[in-house]
Order: sequence, then structure tokens, then C-alpha cells
Amino acid sequence: MSTSTQQPRHRVVVIGSGFGGLFSTQKLKRADVDVTLIARTTHHLFQPLLYQVATGILSEGEIAPSTREVLRRQENATVLLGEVTDIDLESRTVTHSTVGRESVTPYDTLIVAAGAGQSYFGNDHFSRHAPGMKSIDDALELRGRIFGSFELAELASTPAEVERLMTFVVVGAGPTGVEMAGQISELARRTLKRDFRRIDPTKARVILLDAAPAVLGSFGVKLGDRAVSRLTEMGVEVRLGAKVVDVDSTGIEVEHPDGNRERIESVCKVWAAGVAASPLGRMLAEQTGAEVDRAGRIQVQDDLTLPGHPEVFVVGDMMSLKGLPGVAQVAIQGGRYAADQIVRRLKGQEPKGPFEYFDKGSMATISRFSAVASVGKAQFSGFFAWILWLAVHLVYIIGFKHRITTLLHWIVTFIGRGRSERVVTEQQVFARQAISDLGEEFAPQLPRLAKDRPHEAPSEREPQPQVQGERGA
Repeated sequence: MSTSTQQPRHRVVVIGSGFGGLFSTQKLKRADVDVTLIARTTHHLFQPLLYQVATGILSEGEIAPSTREVLRRQENATVLLGEVTDIDLESRTVTHSTVGRESVTPYDTLIVAAGAGQSYFGNDHFSRHAPGMKSIDDALELRGRIFGSFELAELASTPAEVERLMTFVVVGAGPTGVEMAGQISELARRTLKRDFRRIDPTKARVILLDAAPAVLGSFGVKLGDRAVSRLTEMGVEVRLGAKVVDVDSTGIEVEHPDGNRERIESVCKVWAAGVAASPLGRMLAEQTGAEVDRAGRIQVQDDLTLPGHPEVFVVGDMMSLKGLPGVAQVAIQGGRYAADQIVRRLKGQEPKGPFEYFDKGSMATISRFSAVASVGKAQFSGFFAWILWLAVHLVYIIGFKHRITTLLHWIVTFIGRGRSERVVTEQQVFARQAISDLGEEFAPQLPRLAKDRPHEAPSEREPQPQVQGERGA
């Protein structure tokens, strides 16, 4: 009698459910591998449209479909919720944790696509008063702050208080900052125009700040100037060469090139300047000797692997290679490239050549019916660029139903005056501050009973639920 043992399949672990992580996982759908995707959120975020959630155009569900739903028909893919706390390259394991439950997942090949967060250039305390634009939490908090500012202005008792509440400052004149400033201006001058009785929303000030000398610097002078011209027509005050040196609850202080400082009274501030790669980049650099740039991105080889570790790919905003920008297309193409390399290795085929990025162009909206687009050597602005922007973003939204609902919301917003997502709560606005006030030792936990733990006898008395960091009487 003969027995046969089945060889275990190649194990691929993917960290992150963004563009790089999701597209690499999908690319492995028909490969003879088992894929485990580990992410700190349960959704895939279409980050380029976050500003539309913050300004009431779209709901978070339209730009953040459930990762499990997206991958439900991919039988070789498993999705695990958890924040990665350690990567051990020697033992080839990934440690991840959620609500106090720690898990260790082994791998044969690892794809690290943990993305990037907001950078405050060493002034992280600014985030308390000027939220960034990198997560659903950020967008919902900003939505509360933006709409809430108008509500509080309606209750204000002095002209100075009204002006402070109706002055909106956006820091960062890249695509996100330009889009955010344009939408706040349209919101005030169009959507909310007739909604209040004591204040005139059309008199709201929107100020766009940047320490750089140009708006949309990566788009070139021509498109940058057109963006400034359109923003100015909309009433947005564009101030360049203005470095932010302090932020508090009621204002922001900037330093001009001549050294003079100016304080701008404003309750609602938006931070759209700078990115910082996931700290996993530095963790990997310590184990491999790879270099890390100022933004925390780790230097990878031409095939997106780490020095001495061909089984580890780093893609998207975490990687540094030939000055490639941190945009969605780099992550998508990098994720697909890594997946293809894995398949080739398993089939014994020659690896592909070095990763080559195909630049499909850059786009940014300024207002309804107006955008700028740079595609190769061609540059467009105005209505045609806006149509291009609509088409490209619809294509990359995941799922047919999300494309349809997004298109319907755009029709309501751009042709009419309405914005369907105007619900805000105090919890959305102040939850981040409340968690911060609890201190660094705070971490939510889901208690586990002894009978839930493997190889342990159940306890006679069930413990009462507790939260780590909770102080006793």
C-alpha cells in the first residue's frame, strides 16, 4: 500500500489593501499559490476621491468597497484584519495585531504594499487642528469640521467669530490641495448659498497655502498657471512661498520668504502637504541594509525586491526607485509586476526585466467642468480635461455598482446644487482628539476567555471586559 503526500502550495503574503496590495492579489487569482492579504482596514480605499467624501459629494462606501467583497470569488485568497507590527525576514513570518489579538503568518514570498500616511514634517502635533487626507477617518472628520463651521457661524455672536469660522485654510498646493480648495469654494458659493439665514456662505474665505513657488508643480508652469487663474476666479486666495510654522485651534501662523510672520484666524484647516511612508519601510531597512529616503521610502532593486531577499517585493508609496512618484498607477503596475514575477519563478521561467513604469498622465479637478490634465507631452485644461478626469476615475473605481452610484452622485452635484452626504456628528469630529487624550498606552482590546485560548483550560470565572490603558479607581 502506497501513500502520497500533497506538497503544500507556495504561500504569498500581501501587506496592505491599497492599489498595490489589491491589484497584486487579483493578478495571482489563477496562480498555483495561496494568498493571504493582511490589512489594517476592512476596505480598499480609492484615495484620489477622498476629498469628495470630505465635501459631501460621495459617501465613504462608494470609494471604499469591502476587501472581502472584492475578493469573494478568488478562492486562493484569504483576507485577515490586522496591523502589521513585525516582519522577520530570517524566519519569513509576519506578525499582525488587532484589538489585542496577535497572530503570526508565515510566507514563502512577501509583497509589502502598506502605503503612506500624512507627513507634518516633524510637527505631528499640527494634526490635532489640521487633519490630513489619507483615510476615511480623515475625510469624515473634515466633513464634520467643514459643515460644522458653517453651522457654528450661524450661531456666532460677533463678526470676528463669524469670519474665523468662515475662513478655510488648505495647506499644500498639490492635486489634493487644489481639489479640496476648489470644492470648499463651490460648496460655499453654490451648494450652501441659500441654506442659512444669519450668515452669507458666499462670503466664506478659502485660502490655499504652500511653501513651494508654484501650484501643481509636477504639472508644469502652463497648467499650474491655469489652475491658479481658475481658483482665483472662484474666490480662492492662493498664497505661495508661505511656510506653516504653527497651528492651533483658532488659527494658523505662516512665515513668508522675507521672514515676516502672519497669523490667519481660521477654525477649519486642512493639511494636504507631504507624505510619509509606512514605518515598515524602516523596519525592513534595518534588516537588509537598504537605504531609506527622507519620506521613509525604502530603496528597492530594479525588480522591486530588497537586497539579499529576492522573496520580498516592496511596491507603491513605500518604495523608492528612480524618482517614481507616489501615485496610484505606480502602485498598480508595481503590484501586477511583482505578481507576474512570482508566477514566472514558480513555472521555472526567466524573470521579466527591470520594472518599467508607464506614465499614463496626471490629472486634477479644480471645479465642476474644469480640470487640468498632463498626458505625455499633451496638456489639457478646462472642460475636456474634466471629462477625461471623470472617465479615468470611473474606470478605476472598484465594482460596477460603485461606478453607477458614483456617477449618479456626480450628476446630482455637478448639474444640480445638491450634495447628498451632509450628515455629520460630533463623534466624527472629536473622536481622534479623545483617543489622543487617552495617551499612548491606550489600545482597544477584545477580551478573550480562557476557553477561547488554545491549549488552555477554561477558567471558572469569566473576566470582565476591559480596555488596555484604563486606569483603576
